Amino acid sequence: MYDVVVVGGGHAGCEACLATSQMGFKTLLVTGNLNMLGSMPCNPSIGGPAKGVVVREIDALGGYMGKNADLCQIQTKMLNSSKGPAVRALRFQEDKLLYMEMMKKHLEEQKHLELLEGIVEDIIVENDQVQGVVLETGKIILAKTVILTTGTYLDSRILRGHWTSKEGPDGQKTSKGISNALRRLGFEIQRLKTGTPPRIQASSIDFSKVKLEPGDDKVWQFSFDKGYHSLLNTKIPCYLTYTTKEIHDLIMNNLDQSAMYGGIVEGVGPRYCPSIEDKVVKFSDKERHQIFFEPESLQLDQEYIQGFSTSMPIEIQDQMIRLLPGLENCKVIRYAYAIEYDAINPLEIHPSLETKRVQNLFTAGQINGTSGYEEAAGQGIVAGINAGKKLKNEAPLILKRDEAYIGVMIDDLVTKGTKEPYRLLTSRAEYRLLLRHDNADLRLREYGYEAGLIKEEDFQLLKKKKACILKLCQEFKVLKVKPVAYVNDILKSANSAPISEGVSLYSLLKRPEISYKIIGELYPEIQVDYPYPEEVLEQVEIEIKYEGYISKSLLQAQRMHNYERKIIPEDIDYDLVDNIAIEAKEKLKKIRPVTIGQASRISGVNPADISVLVVYIEHWKNQREAK
Repeated sequence: MYDVVVVGGGHAGCEACLATSQMGFKTLLVTGNLNMLGSMPCNPSIGGPAKGVVVREIDALGGYMGKNADLCQIQTKMLNSSKGPAVRALRFQEDKLLYMEMMKKHLEEQKHLELLEGIVEDIIVENDQVQGVVLETGKIILAKTVILTTGTYLDSRILRGHWTSKEGPDGQKTSKGISNALRRLGFEIQRLKTGTPPRIQASSIDFSKVKLEPGDDKVWQFSFDKGYHSLLNTKIPCYLTYTTKEIHDLIMNNLDQSAMYGGIVEGVGPRYCPSIEDKVVKFSDKERHQIFFEPESLQLDQEYIQGFSTSMPIEIQDQMIRLLPGLENCKVIRYAYAIEYDAINPLEIHPSLETKRVQNLFTAGQINGTSGYEEAAGQGIVAGINAGKKLKNEAPLILKRDEAYIGVMIDDLVTKGTKEPYRLLTSRAEYRLLLRHDNADLRLREYGYEAGLIKEEDFQLLKKKKACILKLCQEFKVLKVKPVAYVNDILKSANSAPISEGVSLYSLLKRPEISYKIIGELYPEIQVDYPYPEEVLEQVEIEIKYEGYISKSLLQAQRMHNYERKIIPEDIDYDLVDNIAIEAKEKLKKIRPVTIGQASRISGVNPADISVLVVYIEHWKNQREAK
């Protein structure tokens, strides 16, 4: 008997099994191929807009994705570095083979964790409570909790044109048994689609025809912890090119050959990562689209053609590829394909990621309708933590929308559902100035510590960092620079107005053009008397420079918290609530929101419905107490 069985060894599964085993629970990870733990069947990168912040949040909670990304990176880049802190995010190119190798090594060394190669065929449920799983060999594995992290392997099929094949990514075996089991248990199953572009032999590319896209000179880190540096100690560039009119014409003349437009695809594709034929059709006014060449591994003579995903047949693909600048005489290692697969309707799960139909059964990752490695890993660590908390009879970890992008994602899924692969975007977060790349540890590390995933010494470092930030913010209001020549010279070089009287460092940092580095030049004593780490000074600058905006966001979040504290009774009968719109009543009955705050975010439930519901619940509680 295991405490936890995790099904699937992708990014969600790896984080889930690491979380529960670190919490001390006897955990078994069952996956189809142990050499593909944490595999990257699509792009060879970690991070990106919003996604990079998620990786930092996973690390802050005690997860491993960021650490493994640091170890296996071959290029690092801070996106939107010239813009405000709310939209900055890291994106790393990874050596995908090394990433899998190091992930497997880490899991093999993890205490309380066992790894098993196999395919789960069925789920054992008694009295609406999960009891374990059944392998395709017939072997029964009993468990107190089960976490399904099956990715795109549920009854999946590969599509190119009118050709299809029942298999998962990278030719791996698909699983139909779990889909059948979920249907038998009453879950609503939906069909989704994603895709991957071709892989080209790097040595056959004419790089003189494409633009060099190097990473940053500075080597960034995802992890807040020390000691995770690139094992390869190298920087490999990417390259940029564009589609041509000839490619667009070829696609339009052969749309009926595409699996997507030829009526073969059943699933709904991702809106924010469309195939190249989808881009050409939907953005017909654009003369060209960006295409990136990305290295996949130092062990492979292979480039990933980012932005060129397609479900065209091979003969059409081959023509399309050779019309791209630089690929005229290339050797194709693998042609692009679309893949469709089963997923559950995320309205079937609680904010804890436990399913509503079956107790102690959790789901995380693409089975919940998301896309992307980072979204999957973020759900994985939350599902793992909450499976552990359920075993300890503790309240689940529910991250609020103003606390984490992970909280935004899960709330979106369980409140609004999705009919297409869900992707995190900065625009989805109404409190994105609070959910920054730089402060993920300040926001979430305490939760990781309370769950048992953060070591005591690391938690003490966090407390020290918080104290330093608070102390320095206060001291900057007192410390002043005088209107002497060298001060005004420095201000002039920074394109900032000179001063005629003493000015506090706090006031100077309010100026958009003044950074903490310039403060160090203006007030050299700060480097000697106050030897604060760069990350502390960065936090002080952001807190001071954006103080007004941050205060406004915090006030808005506090108003939301008032609604979040109003719990909706589990056994409420919405049919008895008068004066609520029919659509609102249907949505409330289906989703069963946990709080008034969650109810207010349901599409079709308007403010008038919420007002009626609040009054009804108060009346309902008073009647119950009277009895």
